[in-house]
Amino acid sequence: MAMHARWKRTGQSNNTVMAVHCDGPLPADRIRRALDSFLDDCPWPASRLRRPFPWGKLHWAAAPRAALVPPPVRHATAASAGDLQRLIEDEINTAIDPTRESPLRVLAVDTAANGGPAPGVLVVTWFHPLMDPRGGQNLLAELSALDASTGGARRENGHVAAARDARPFRERGRIARGSLAYMRTLAPVAPVSPGGALTAPGRVRYRQQSFVERDPGARQTREISWRVAVVGRAMAELWRRRGLPDVPFLLPISVDLRPKGEPGATFGNLLAFHFARFRPSETDDVPALARALRHQMADAVRDGQIEANAVAMEFLHYRPLRTMLRALPWTAGGEIFSFNCADLADFAPALARCFGRAVVNAYHVPAVLPRPGIGVFFNRCAVRHNVVVSWVDGAVSEEDANRVVEAVGEGMGWARTP
Repeated sequence: MAMHARWKRTGQSNNTVMAVHCDGPLPADRIRRALDSFLDDCPWPASRLRRPFPWGKLHWAAAPRAALVPPPVRHATAASAGDLQRLIEDEINTAIDPTRESPLRVLAVDTAANGGPAPGVLVVTWFHPLMDPRGGQNLLAELSALDASTGGARRENGHVAAARDARPFRERGRIARGSLAYMRTLAPVAPVSPGGALTAPGRVRYRQQSFVERDPGARQTREISWRVAVVGRAMAELWRRRGLPDVPFLLPISVDLRPKGEPGATFGNLLAFHFARFRPSETDDVPALARALRHQMADAVRDGQIEANAVAMEFLHYRPLRTMLRALPWTAGGEIFSFNCADLADFAPALARCFGRAVVNAYHVPAVLPRPGIGVFFNRCAVRHNVVVSWVDGAVSEEDANRVVEAVGEGMGWARTP
Protein backbone atom coordinates (compact mmCIF):
# COMPACT_ATOMS: atom_id res chain seq x y z
CA MET A 1 0.00 0.00 0.00
CA ALA A 2 2.89 2.34 0.66
CA MET A 3 4.17 1.62 -2.84
CA HIS A 4 0.78 2.53 -4.29
CA ALA A 5 0.59 5.68 -2.18
CA ARG A 6 3.59 7.05 -4.10
CA TRP A 7 1.38 7.08 -7.21
CA LYS A 8 -1.77 8.40 -5.54
CA ARG A 9 -2.14 11.40 -7.86
CA THR A 10 -2.03 9.22 -10.96
CA GLY A 11 -4.94 7.06 -9.79
CA GLN A 12 -3.00 3.80 -10.02
CA SER A 13 -5.12 0.98 -8.61
CA ASN A 14 -4.30 -1.71 -6.08
CA ASN A 15 -6.81 -4.14 -7.59
CA THR A 16 -6.54 -7.84 -8.24
CA VAL A 17 -8.82 -9.52 -10.79
CA MET A 18 -9.82 -13.17 -10.98
CA ALA A 19 -11.34 -14.22 -14.32
CA VAL A 20 -13.26 -17.51 -14.31
CA HIS A 21 -14.35 -18.83 -17.73
CA CYS A 22 -17.36 -21.14 -17.59
CA ASP A 23 -19.30 -23.23 -20.10
CA GLY A 24 -22.40 -21.04 -19.94
CA PRO A 25 -23.80 -17.71 -18.73
CA LEU A 26 -23.47 -16.88 -15.05
CA PRO A 27 -26.62 -15.68 -13.23
CA ALA A 28 -25.99 -12.27 -11.64
CA ASP A 29 -29.10 -12.57 -9.46
CA ARG A 30 -27.89 -15.83 -7.90
CA ILE A 31 -24.49 -14.27 -7.22
CA ARG A 32 -26.21 -11.35 -5.46
CA ARG A 33 -28.24 -13.73 -3.28
CA ALA A 34 -25.15 -15.73 -2.34
CA LEU A 35 -23.26 -12.55 -1.38
CA ASP A 36 -26.17 -11.32 0.69
CA SER A 37 -26.36 -14.66 2.49
CA PHE A 38 -22.60 -14.61 3.06
CA LEU A 39 -22.87 -11.20 4.75
CA ASP A 40 -25.22 -12.70 7.34
CA ASP A 41 -22.18 -14.46 8.83
CA CYS A 42 -19.22 -12.44 7.58
CA PRO A 43 -19.13 -8.67 6.94
CA TRP A 44 -15.68 -8.28 5.41
CA PRO A 45 -16.65 -8.09 1.70
CA ALA A 46 -18.74 -5.02 2.62
CA SER A 47 -16.31 -3.48 5.11
CA ARG A 48 -14.23 -0.30 4.93
CA LEU A 49 -10.55 0.34 5.57
CA ARG A 50 -9.97 2.57 8.60
CA ARG A 51 -7.14 4.14 10.59
CA PRO A 52 -8.34 5.94 13.75
CA PHE A 53 -5.42 8.41 13.89
CA PRO A 54 -2.11 8.79 12.06
CA TRP A 55 -0.32 6.15 14.11
CA GLY A 56 -3.36 3.96 14.73
CA LYS A 57 -3.69 0.45 13.40
CA LEU A 58 -4.88 0.14 9.80
CA HIS A 59 -7.82 -2.26 9.95
CA TRP A 60 -11.04 -3.39 8.30
CA ALA A 61 -14.22 -2.14 9.98
CA ALA A 62 -17.78 -3.20 9.26
CA ALA A 63 -21.18 -1.70 10.04
CA PRO A 64 -23.94 -3.72 11.75
CA ARG A 65 -25.60 -6.23 9.43
CA ALA A 66 -28.67 -4.06 8.84
CA ALA A 67 -26.48 -1.23 7.57
CA LEU A 68 -24.15 -3.31 5.36
CA VAL A 69 -24.33 -2.51 1.66
CA PRO A 70 -23.53 -5.65 -0.38
CA PRO A 71 -20.74 -5.42 -2.94
CA PRO A 72 -21.96 -4.51 -6.43
CA VAL A 73 -22.75 -7.32 -8.87
CA ARG A 74 -23.08 -6.14 -12.47
CA HIS A 75 -23.83 -7.77 -15.82
CA ALA A 76 -22.16 -7.10 -19.17
CA THR A 77 -21.91 -8.58 -22.66
CA ALA A 78 -18.71 -9.08 -24.66
CA ALA A 79 -19.16 -9.65 -28.38
CA SER A 80 -15.49 -10.55 -28.92
CA ALA A 81 -12.31 -11.51 -27.12
CA GLY A 82 -11.20 -7.88 -27.46
CA ASP A 83 -14.36 -6.71 -25.70
CA LEU A 84 -13.71 -9.11 -22.82
CA GLN A 85 -10.10 -7.90 -22.61
CA ARG A 86 -11.26 -4.28 -22.36
CA LEU A 87 -13.82 -5.14 -19.67
CA ILE A 88 -11.19 -6.89 -17.55
CA GLU A 89 -8.70 -4.05 -18.05
CA ASP A 90 -11.40 -1.59 -16.95
CA GLU A 91 -11.83 -3.64 -13.78
CA ILE A 92 -8.09 -3.50 -13.13
CA ASN A 93 -7.80 0.22 -13.76
CA THR A 94 -10.96 1.43 -12.00
CA ALA A 95 -9.36 1.85 -8.61
CA ILE A 96 -11.28 0.78 -5.52
CA ASP A 97 -11.22 3.31 -2.67
CA PRO A 98 -11.70 1.00 0.34
CA THR A 99 -12.36 3.90 2.71
CA ARG A 100 -15.51 4.85 0.78
CA GLU A 101 -16.76 1.71 -1.00
CA SER A 102 -16.84 -2.04 -0.78
CA PRO A 103 -13.41 -3.62 -1.33
CA LEU A 104 -15.02 -6.21 -3.65
CA ARG A 105 -17.07 -6.11 -6.84
CA VAL A 106 -18.32 -8.75 -9.26
CA LEU A 107 -19.03 -8.66 -13.00
CA ALA A 108 -20.87 -11.46 -14.86
CA VAL A 109 -20.00 -11.34 -18.56
CA ASP A 110 -21.89 -13.11 -21.35
CA THR A 111 -19.64 -13.77 -24.34
CA ALA A 112 -20.44 -14.52 -27.97
CA ALA A 113 -21.12 -18.14 -28.92
CA ASN A 114 -19.20 -19.93 -31.65
CA GLY A 115 -21.89 -22.33 -32.76
CA GLY A 116 -22.54 -23.73 -29.28
CA PRO A 117 -23.81 -22.47 -25.90
CA ALA A 118 -22.62 -18.94 -25.13
CA PRO A 119 -19.87 -19.17 -22.47
CA GLY A 120 -19.77 -16.85 -19.50
CA VAL A 121 -16.93 -15.23 -17.58
CA LEU A 122 -17.11 -14.29 -13.91
CA VAL A 123 -14.80 -11.35 -13.16
CA VAL A 124 -14.16 -10.84 -9.45
CA THR A 125 -12.22 -7.70 -8.51
CA TRP A 126 -10.97 -6.74 -5.07
CA PHE A 127 -8.69 -4.31 -3.29
CA HIS A 128 -5.56 -6.39 -2.83
CA PRO A 129 -5.10 -5.93 0.97
CA LEU A 130 -8.52 -7.55 1.56
CA MET A 131 -7.18 -10.98 0.55
CA ASP A 132 -4.58 -12.69 -1.58
CA PRO A 133 -5.41 -14.75 -4.71
CA ARG A 134 -5.89 -17.96 -2.73
CA GLY A 135 -8.31 -16.09 -0.49
CA GLY A 136 -10.20 -14.89 -3.57
CA GLN A 137 -10.63 -18.50 -4.66
CA ASN A 138 -11.78 -19.49 -1.18
CA LEU A 139 -14.38 -16.73 -1.20
CA LEU A 140 -15.70 -17.72 -4.62
CA ALA A 141 -15.91 -21.37 -3.52
CA GLU A 142 -17.94 -20.31 -0.48
CA LEU A 143 -20.31 -18.21 -2.56
CA SER A 144 -20.79 -21.00 -5.09
CA ALA A 145 -21.44 -23.49 -2.27
CA LEU A 146 -24.03 -21.14 -0.77
CA ASP A 147 -25.72 -20.90 -4.14
CA ALA A 148 -25.83 -24.71 -4.44
CA SER A 149 -26.94 -25.35 -0.86
CA THR A 150 -30.50 -25.24 0.38
CA GLY A 151 -29.45 -25.51 4.02
CA GLY A 152 -26.76 -22.88 4.06
CA ALA A 153 -23.96 -25.42 4.61
CA ARG A 154 -20.47 -23.93 4.81
CA ARG A 155 -17.01 -25.41 5.13
CA GLU A 156 -15.65 -25.50 8.66
CA ASN A 157 -12.83 -23.04 8.01
CA GLY A 158 -14.96 -20.51 6.19
CA HIS A 159 -15.16 -16.72 6.47
CA VAL A 160 -12.10 -16.28 8.68
CA ALA A 161 -8.72 -14.61 8.78
CA ALA A 162 -5.69 -16.33 10.24
CA ALA A 163 -5.43 -16.76 14.00
CA ARG A 164 -3.49 -14.09 15.84
CA ASP A 165 0.15 -14.76 16.62
CA ALA A 166 0.23 -15.97 20.22
CA ARG A 167 3.83 -14.91 20.87
CA PRO A 168 4.38 -11.91 23.19
CA PHE A 169 4.59 -8.46 21.63
CA ARG A 170 8.22 -8.05 22.71
CA GLU A 171 9.25 -11.30 21.02
CA ARG A 172 7.45 -10.41 17.80
CA GLY A 173 9.02 -6.95 17.88
CA ARG A 174 12.49 -8.46 18.11
CA ILE A 175 11.77 -10.72 15.12
CA ALA A 176 10.37 -7.79 13.11
CA ARG A 177 13.48 -5.68 13.81
CA GLY A 178 15.54 -8.51 12.35
CA SER A 179 13.48 -8.29 9.17
CA LEU A 180 14.04 -4.53 8.94
CA ALA A 181 17.79 -4.95 9.40
CA TYR A 182 17.79 -7.52 6.60
CA MET A 183 15.70 -5.32 4.28
CA ARG A 184 18.04 -2.37 4.77
CA THR A 185 20.92 -4.39 3.35
CA LEU A 186 18.92 -6.15 0.64
CA ALA A 187 20.08 -4.04 -2.31
CA PRO A 188 23.55 -2.47 -1.97
CA VAL A 189 22.92 -1.19 -5.51
CA ALA A 190 19.40 0.10 -6.16
CA PRO A 191 17.51 -1.99 -8.71
CA VAL A 192 16.38 -0.67 -12.07
CA SER A 193 13.13 -1.43 -13.86
CA PRO A 194 11.49 -0.74 -17.25
CA GLY A 195 9.33 1.90 -15.58
CA GLY A 196 12.27 3.80 -14.10
CA ALA A 197 12.10 6.67 -16.59
CA LEU A 198 8.30 6.79 -16.74
CA THR A 199 6.80 10.19 -15.89
CA ALA A 200 3.25 9.81 -17.24
CA PRO A 201 2.08 6.23 -16.65
CA GLY A 202 -0.75 4.87 -18.77
CA ARG A 203 -3.29 2.14 -18.08
CA VAL A 204 -2.48 -1.31 -16.80
CA ARG A 205 -2.75 -3.81 -19.65
CA TYR A 206 -2.47 -7.58 -19.65
CA ARG A 207 -1.86 -10.55 -21.92
CA GLN A 208 -3.01 -14.05 -20.96
CA GLN A 209 -1.96 -17.25 -22.70
CA SER A 210 -2.74 -20.87 -21.83
CA PHE A 211 -0.26 -23.69 -22.34
CA VAL A 212 -0.12 -27.46 -21.78
CA GLU A 213 2.93 -29.48 -20.76
CA ARG A 214 4.72 -31.37 -23.49
CA ASP A 215 6.42 -33.48 -20.83
CA PRO A 216 4.17 -33.91 -17.75
CA GLY A 217 7.03 -35.69 -15.97
CA ALA A 218 9.28 -32.60 -15.93
CA ARG A 219 8.78 -31.86 -12.25
CA GLN A 220 11.60 -29.32 -12.03
CA THR A 221 9.60 -26.87 -14.15
CA ARG A 222 6.94 -26.73 -11.42
CA GLU A 223 9.36 -25.31 -8.86
CA ILE A 224 9.19 -21.56 -8.32
CA SER A 225 12.98 -21.34 -8.61
CA TRP A 226 12.84 -22.73 -12.17
CA ARG A 227 10.01 -20.42 -13.14
CA VAL A 228 11.76 -17.35 -11.76
CA ALA A 229 14.90 -18.33 -13.70
CA VAL A 230 12.89 -18.65 -16.94
CA VAL A 231 11.16 -15.30 -16.34
CA GLY A 232 14.53 -13.79 -15.46
CA ARG A 233 15.93 -14.86 -18.83
CA ALA A 234 12.93 -13.31 -20.61
CA MET A 235 13.45 -10.09 -18.64
CA ALA A 236 17.16 -10.08 -19.44
CA GLU A 237 16.19 -9.97 -23.12
CA LEU A 238 14.00 -6.94 -22.36
CA TRP A 239 16.85 -5.32 -20.40
CA ARG A 240 19.19 -5.75 -23.37
CA ARG A 241 16.67 -4.27 -25.80
CA ARG A 242 16.23 -1.30 -23.47
CA GLY A 243 19.94 -0.85 -22.79
CA LEU A 244 19.40 -1.19 -19.04
CA PRO A 245 22.52 -1.89 -16.93
CA ASP A 246 23.56 -5.29 -15.57
CA VAL A 247 22.38 -4.33 -12.08
CA PRO A 248 21.14 -7.26 -9.95
CA PHE A 249 17.47 -8.05 -10.34
CA LEU A 250 15.52 -7.76 -7.09
CA LEU A 251 12.05 -9.27 -6.91
CA PRO A 252 9.73 -10.42 -4.12
CA ILE A 253 8.62 -14.05 -4.20
CA SER A 254 5.44 -14.66 -2.21
CA VAL A 255 5.27 -17.61 0.18
CA ASP A 256 1.78 -18.83 1.11
CA LEU A 257 1.60 -19.37 4.88
CA ARG A 258 -1.45 -21.63 4.76
CA PRO A 259 -0.93 -25.30 5.70
CA LYS A 260 -0.28 -27.38 2.59
CA GLY A 261 -3.30 -29.24 1.32
CA GLU A 262 -5.76 -27.07 3.25
CA PRO A 263 -7.84 -24.17 1.96
CA GLY A 264 -6.82 -22.04 4.94
CA ALA A 265 -8.29 -18.69 5.85
CA THR A 266 -9.99 -16.44 3.30
CA PHE A 267 -9.35 -12.86 4.38
CA GLY A 268 -6.05 -11.09 4.85
CA ASN A 269 -2.88 -11.54 2.81
CA LEU A 270 -1.54 -14.75 4.30
CA LEU A 271 1.81 -14.28 2.63
CA ALA A 272 5.43 -13.86 3.53
CA PHE A 273 8.11 -12.83 1.06
CA HIS A 274 11.46 -14.07 -0.05
CA PHE A 275 13.57 -11.69 -2.13
CA ALA A 276 15.37 -13.24 -5.10
CA ARG A 277 18.56 -11.58 -6.36
CA PHE A 278 20.53 -12.29 -9.54
CA ARG A 279 22.06 -10.40 -12.45
CA PRO A 280 20.62 -10.31 -15.98
CA SER A 281 23.97 -11.69 -17.19
CA GLU A 282 23.42 -14.80 -15.02
CA THR A 283 20.23 -15.87 -16.81
CA ASP A 284 21.69 -17.67 -19.84
CA ASP A 285 22.09 -20.95 -17.92
CA VAL A 286 18.59 -21.57 -16.58
CA PRO A 287 19.34 -24.84 -14.68
CA ALA A 288 22.32 -23.25 -12.90
CA LEU A 289 20.33 -20.15 -12.03
CA ALA A 290 17.40 -22.26 -10.77
CA ARG A 291 19.79 -24.11 -8.44
CA ALA A 292 21.21 -20.84 -7.15
CA LEU A 293 17.72 -19.45 -6.51
CA ARG A 294 16.72 -22.65 -4.72
CA HIS A 295 19.74 -22.29 -2.45
CA GLN A 296 18.83 -18.64 -1.78
CA MET A 297 15.36 -19.67 -0.64
CA ALA A 298 16.70 -22.52 1.50
CA ASP A 299 19.08 -20.10 3.19
CA ALA A 300 16.22 -17.66 3.82
CA VAL A 301 14.18 -20.41 5.50
CA ARG A 302 17.16 -21.59 7.56
CA ASP A 303 18.00 -18.06 8.71
CA GLY A 304 14.39 -17.26 9.62
CA GLN A 305 14.13 -14.43 7.11
CA ILE A 306 10.77 -15.51 5.69
CA GLU A 307 9.22 -15.83 9.15
CA ALA A 308 10.68 -12.45 10.13
CA ASN A 309 9.18 -10.82 7.04
CA ALA A 310 5.76 -12.27 7.88
CA VAL A 311 5.94 -10.89 11.44
CA ALA A 312 7.18 -7.51 10.21
CA MET A 313 4.21 -7.13 7.86
CA GLU A 314 1.89 -7.21 10.86
CA PHE A 315 3.77 -4.29 12.41
CA LEU A 316 3.35 -2.29 9.21
CA HIS A 317 -0.35 -1.93 10.11
CA TYR A 318 0.84 0.67 12.63
CA ARG A 319 3.03 2.66 10.23
CA PRO A 320 1.64 5.63 8.26
CA LEU A 321 1.91 5.01 4.53
CA ARG A 322 4.24 7.95 3.97
CA THR A 323 6.87 6.49 6.33
CA MET A 324 6.86 2.83 5.34
CA LEU A 325 9.62 3.04 2.74
CA ARG A 326 11.85 5.65 4.40
CA ALA A 327 13.72 2.99 6.34
CA LEU A 328 14.96 1.35 3.13
CA PRO A 329 17.78 3.49 1.71
CA TRP A 330 17.82 1.73 -1.66
CA THR A 331 14.22 2.88 -2.37
CA ALA A 332 15.06 6.61 -2.17
CA GLY A 333 15.19 6.98 -5.95
CA GLY A 334 11.73 5.48 -6.37
CA GLU A 335 12.76 2.03 -7.59
CA ILE A 336 11.49 -0.78 -5.37
CA PHE A 337 11.80 -3.99 -7.43
CA SER A 338 12.99 -4.91 -10.90
CA PHE A 339 9.77 -6.69 -11.87
CA ASN A 340 7.02 -8.75 -10.27
CA CYS A 341 6.71 -12.52 -10.52
CA ALA A 342 4.41 -14.94 -8.71
CA ASP A 343 3.13 -18.49 -9.01
CA LEU A 344 -0.50 -18.41 -7.89
CA ALA A 345 -0.64 -22.23 -7.85
CA ASP A 346 -3.55 -24.48 -8.77
CA PHE A 347 -7.07 -23.16 -9.13
CA ALA A 348 -9.12 -24.69 -6.33
CA PRO A 349 -10.56 -28.17 -7.19
CA ALA A 350 -13.65 -27.15 -5.21
CA LEU A 351 -14.35 -24.69 -8.03
CA ALA A 352 -14.61 -27.25 -10.83
CA ARG A 353 -18.17 -25.94 -10.96
CA CYS A 354 -19.14 -22.37 -10.18
CA PHE A 355 -22.75 -21.22 -9.79
CA GLY A 356 -23.97 -24.30 -11.63
CA ARG A 357 -21.52 -23.98 -14.54
CA ALA A 358 -18.43 -26.03 -15.34
CA VAL A 359 -15.22 -24.03 -15.09
CA VAL A 360 -13.22 -24.14 -18.32
CA ASN A 361 -10.29 -21.97 -17.23
CA ALA A 362 -9.40 -19.42 -14.56
CA TYR A 363 -6.52 -17.03 -13.96
CA HIS A 364 -5.56 -13.96 -11.94
CA VAL A 365 -4.62 -10.53 -13.31
CA PRO A 366 -2.99 -8.37 -10.61
CA ALA A 367 -2.35 -4.68 -11.19
CA VAL A 368 1.29 -3.60 -11.35
CA LEU A 369 2.80 -0.22 -10.53
CA PRO A 370 4.52 2.11 -13.03
CA ARG A 371 7.73 1.08 -11.29
CA PRO A 372 8.58 -1.69 -12.00
CA GLY A 373 5.99 -1.53 -14.81
CA ILE A 374 5.70 -5.25 -15.57
CA GLY A 375 4.89 -8.52 -13.81
CA VAL A 376 4.59 -12.18 -14.81
CA PHE A 377 2.10 -14.44 -13.04
CA PHE A 378 1.58 -18.21 -13.29
CA ASN A 379 -1.33 -20.40 -12.29
CA ARG A 380 -2.77 -23.76 -13.28
CA CYS A 381 -6.41 -24.70 -13.92
CA ALA A 382 -6.79 -28.46 -14.49
CA VAL A 383 -4.29 -29.23 -17.30
CA ARG A 384 -3.95 -25.62 -18.44
CA HIS A 385 -0.94 -23.59 -17.39
CA ASN A 386 -1.71 -19.89 -17.58
CA VAL A 387 0.87 -17.17 -18.05
CA VAL A 388 -0.36 -13.62 -17.44
CA VAL A 389 1.81 -10.58 -18.11
CA SER A 390 0.53 -7.32 -16.62
CA TRP A 391 2.21 -4.10 -17.69
CA VAL A 392 1.80 -0.35 -17.56
CA ASP A 393 1.49 1.43 -20.88
CA GLY A 394 4.59 3.52 -21.36
CA ALA A 395 6.81 1.34 -19.19
CA VAL A 396 6.83 -1.44 -21.77
CA SER A 397 5.02 -1.97 -25.06
CA GLU A 398 2.50 -4.61 -26.05
CA GLU A 399 5.18 -6.10 -28.29
CA ASP A 400 7.51 -6.38 -25.27
CA ALA A 401 4.80 -8.11 -23.23
CA ASN A 402 4.00 -10.55 -26.05
CA ARG A 403 7.67 -11.45 -26.37
CA VAL A 404 7.88 -12.14 -22.63
CA VAL A 405 4.87 -14.49 -22.84
CA GLU A 406 6.37 -16.38 -25.76
CA ALA A 407 9.82 -16.57 -24.15
CA VAL A 408 8.34 -17.93 -20.91
CA GLY A 409 6.31 -20.57 -22.79
CA GLU A 410 9.41 -21.63 -24.72
CA GLY A 411 11.55 -21.70 -21.61
CA MET A 412 9.04 -23.87 -19.78
CA GLY A 413 8.81 -26.29 -22.73
CA TRP A 414 5.06 -25.84 -23.01
CA ALA A 415 2.76 -25.96 -26.04
CA ARG A 416 0.24 -23.17 -26.63
CA THR A 417 -3.48 -23.89 -26.50
CA PRO A 418 -6.10 -21.93 -28.50
